[in-house]
Amino acid sequence: MATPTSLPATFVAGNVLTAAQMNDLRGAFRILQVASTTKSDSFTTTSATFVDVTGMSVTITPTAATSTIYVLATLTAAHASGHSALINLLRDSTDISQSTGGASVNVTKYAKNPSAEITSFPTILFQDSPATTSATTYKIQIATSSAGNTVAVNRRADNNTYGSTSSITVMEVSA
Repeated sequence: MATPTSLPATFVAGNVLTAAQMNDLRGAFRILQVASTTKSDSFTTTSATFVDVTGMSVTITPTAATSTIYVLATLTAAHASGHSALINLLRDSTDISQSTGGASVNVTKYAKNPSAEITSFPTILFQDSPATTSATTYKIQIATSSAGNTVAVNRRADNNTYGSTSSITVMEVSA
């Protein structure tokens, strides 16, 4: 979409925009499309290697290579007592929104609570610049901090007494 380069630097009373300026303004800074999915079933893993969370991926095809994609993901994550749920956001097969401050592990989010009965609600907000007009998939992967310990999505780690939902939404924002 067009950037409003033909707009006046400031507006004063009495300014009238031309048709070209109105079109520039109409095309700038707007949401072009939204794609979303909600996961209502549960998912568990005992893997210390990242695995895709089934049902937590969404595909969008940007209309312009200059667009950015705003990603909003919310999930319910639980884990075995004393261990962490490690969460990554990916664009296709590439980790994005990664920390660089961890001494041994860098992830998008992690959740650690003292009990498997306590669940955390990590929210991921990230603005990506995929620079493509090809179909692009954003997804969530999860792992446990210690192999063999359960990490769960949309339920407690130790049982399925309570259920929840998680979602991932992507929005194309014009340049």
